[in-house]
Amino acid sequence: MLRIVFMGSDAIALPALNWLAGDGQSPGKVVAVFTQPDRAVGRGQKVQPNAIKLWAEARALPVWQPVKFGVEEGARLSAINPDLVLVMAYGHILRQDVIDTPRLGTLNLHTSVLPHYRGASPIQTAIANRERETGVTLMRMVLELDAGPVADVEKIVIDPLDTADEVEAKLAGACVPLLTRCLPAISAGTQPFAAQDPAAATFCRRLEKGDGAVDFQAPASVLAGRINGLMPWPGCAVSINGQVVKLGLADIVASETKVRPGLVLGSDADGLLVGTGDGVLRLRRLQRPGGRMLPAAEFLRGWPVPAGTELPSGPMPRLVSSAPFPRGSK
Repeated sequence: MLRIVFMGSDAIALPALNWLAGDGQSPGKVVAVFTQPDRAVGRGQKVQPNAIKLWAEARALPVWQPVKFGVEEGARLSAINPDLVLVMAYGHILRQDVIDTPRLGTLNLHTSVLPHYRGASPIQTAIANRERETGVTLMRMVLELDAGPVADVEKIVIDPLDTADEVEAKLAGACVPLLTRCLPAISAGTQPFAAQDPAAATFCRRLEKGDGAVDFQAPASVLAGRINGLMPWPGCAVSINGQVVKLGLADIVASETKVRPGLVLGSDADGLLVGTGDGVLRLRRLQRPGGRMLPAAEFLRGWPVPAGTELPSGPMPRLVSSAPFPRGSK
């Protein structure tokens, strides 16, 4: 039975962890967990453990939460003597000596079909870029960003009205068949790994609040992808009647008529209709400050937005690049 150390900080890894701790189908078991320190969350900013720590504590597994993965943490990992380290959404950069510690190496579950969307926001960026599918890639970790050789990929479909939450849930589930296929062969030393094509690589970056701006000069299809991909974080927003309104879901409406970008045309049963640089955007869910995210029909009953209202645009920072983003850039 493989001794596996898991490093991660996000609930997306729970299906994989539950499989590893399940009914004996896994060739390995988790013996220790490294995760991020407890953080203040929510409106009350109460300090709480993340889902990975709670999972480990429920199984009486040792948990470490270093602010930085330094020399002491590397020594602790070495003392555990793992056969394999599995990483998913951890949030720390690992040194080469740490990557090399386990007998079978350090593997990473990355939520894109590599070499596409290397970096910090692959789920959101894939939706915003109007991809129709994405996936989870199991790869060997190397020092270069998400550039290690690939064992296998499990793909999922992105539906037109999927937000980042829906796609994340699909990808979380996709980790299980991926590990089911690959871990036995990795344990036996027979799993092939294929080098990535660096010429095909694309990169995404850590998202910021300012990424939620909406430029109605862009095509409706681009805006719908952006709104859905950035929901729930950082969330796209627009000023309506002097209030900042968060946009929770959008799609496009067929129209052959050229409409002024940002002009509200009215509404239908499913949303508020707005002109763009190419086509009509339908805003299907909206949220006022301090309120709940509501279906557009319910939102508009309490806060009408009449036809002829002009919605201002803002510059939309780029989310994807053919080269790594410099730190702090957009």
